[in-house]
Amino acid sequence: MTKHEDLLHMLLNAEGRFVSGEEISRNLSISRTAVWKHVNKLRDMGYEFEAVSRKGYRLVTKPDSIDATGLQLALDTTVFGRKAVFLASTLSTQGDVLKLAEQGQAEGAVVIAEEQTGGRGRFGRQWFSPPGKGIWMSVLLRPDLPLQHTPQLTLLTGVAVCRAVRACSGADAGIKWPNDVLIDGRKVCGILLESTVEDHEVRYCIAGIGVDVNFDPEDYPEDLTTIATSLKMETGQSVDRTKLTAAILTELEQLYFLYQKEGFGVISALWEALSVSMNREITVTNPHGVIEGKAIGLDPSGALVVEKRDGEHTLIISGEISWKS
Repeated sequence: MTKHEDLLHMLLNAEGRFVSGEEISRNLSISRTAVWKHVNKLRDMGYEFEAVSRKGYRLVTKPDSIDATGLQLALDTTVFGRKAVFLASTLSTQGDVLKLAEQGQAEGAVVIAEEQTGGRGRFGRQWFSPPGKGIWMSVLLRPDLPLQHTPQLTLLTGVAVCRAVRACSGADAGIKWPNDVLIDGRKVCGILLESTVEDHEVRYCIAGIGVDVNFDPEDYPEDLTTIATSLKMETGQSVDRTKLTAAILTELEQLYFLYQKEGFGVISALWEALSVSMNREITVTNPHGVIEGKAIGLDPSGALVVEKRDGEHTLIISGEISWKS
């Protein structure tokens, strides 16, 4: 870490208490003048401090934006998020990571935007991504997988996000097949996984993640008010977007490496434990028509297993599912 990152780490760990200039100088092996310069550098990045003679420095507020330095400090990863591009606004983080992938960027690179003006969801739908309210990011994956197994990565990403949301907010989040994260029946997160293939081999995948974090009810357009929700609305408290971003990337890396080592079985079990789709009478709508039955589990491929009313089992690879409230 750089010296200003070390300094920020000390002040964050102090949890609002003063840290003397002498202690900072000693721990970082820098002069008192250098301490002052690094404090000012953090001020330029949006951090606010109280400085009191004979007491030292105390962190008062952190920037509202997802913070590059804070993210690196909060990450518990070796690869994911270590190369991070931060944008105030972009059309779509998916397109930005696509460019990085084509330039040869390594796995785990992430683009994080404060706002998307053309965010995309499944089936080409627009994803509402206003500034400062959510997490809008895409992560580059370079798995050694046959194309037919890439849906497993969608489910894996859903598990990672759901676990991080639960840990950081306390919200009772669950996963609707294949990749929506819901709280009390309303959507708080969407995931879009896109793959690029050459000669029947997967070159790379891009996992797009959108989380509604600190929306208030009036922030939503009318058409979303009954189907979307935010962590703030569900818990009554604002959630630190930097910490949640770090938690998602940390969970994603840990599960991704576990998947590479042990296969899909462990991910499938975690997904089913968090699912709100299992053991429900559902309706599936896809290009082949409408299927009704009971969701009973995941196939080893990642497809949803539905038991129809005549007892026949069918595999659902894609489509929209719904159920009665």
